[in-house]
Amino acid sequence: MKPVLKASGMKTRITCLCPGKPIRRERADAVLALAEAEFPQVALDFHPQCFERHGHFAGDDAMRRDAFITVANDPEVDAIWFAMGGYGSNRIAAPAIAALTQPAREKTYLGYSDAGTLLGALYRHGIGQPVHGPLAGDIKREGGEDAVRRVLRYLSGEDVGLEEGLDERPVAAFNLMTLAMLCGTDLMPDLTGHVVMVEEVAEHLYAVDRLFFHVTQHLSGIAGLRLGRVSAVPENDRPFGMDEVEIARYWCERSGIPYLGRADIGHDAANAIVPFGVARMASEA
Repeated sequence: MKPVLKASGMKTRITCLCPGKPIRRERADAVLALAEAEFPQVALDFHPQCFERHGHFAGDDAMRRDAFITVANDPEVDAIWFAMGGYGSNRIAAPAIAALTQPAREKTYLGYSDAGTLLGALYRHGIGQPVHGPLAGDIKREGGEDAVRRVLRYLSGEDVGLEEGLDERPVAAFNLMTLAMLCGTDLMPDLTGHVVMVEEVAEHLYAVDRLFFHVTQHLSGIAGLRLGRVSAVPENDRPFGMDEVEIARYWCERSGIPYLGRADIGHDAANAIVPFGVARMASEA
């Protein structure tokens, strides 16, 4: 399901939510200002929940859950754009999914990082169109304004370049840690026959190796794995001895999973848009 280009005079209504940590108000204001100046076809807002604070989280579990349910079930909202990542989506995903109604099935849901927990759960249940893509909070990054523009164009139905390696095979994209935490749970989608893309940030290479050990045990039957960027790797007290590509190849070979090369996804402003499922028909490839 691709976002629909609205008829003249009709605006695409997009609401930002924070299922994990909150967004700083100045970043939200920068996104709103850009949208107002350049995207008259978009009506963008940040749910008040985005600015709440409850320890690590943007409001307690009930607040984050209820905000998601309310917006997802609102027939006037066309898309939910996750404003920030940060741990927390898994705490609300199951009860939120159980409470969704028909309007939720007609929406696009876009984000990455920890928001991948909700994207995966939505995909498992066939609800709406989950899409891996930049967060609203990525406006803080170098090149972040262009990332925001890319998302607003996509969500308003304009033609936007997707990740270049997409073909007629179904695809899903995740942060590696997020996917590892999904594996073996009742939120994990069936990825049989899919090309699975993974990226990671701020993990030691030995931790990346450990994550691949776990994830590859749960991905038998996929069409293959593509590796996004593994960035901001902390320095360990001794070299691990393998880089991220060697790690991915090693565990793919041990698990009988085809390693399909690199993917243009990562925790950065260049993070490409990847709709879950079949993004491009064979005639378009």
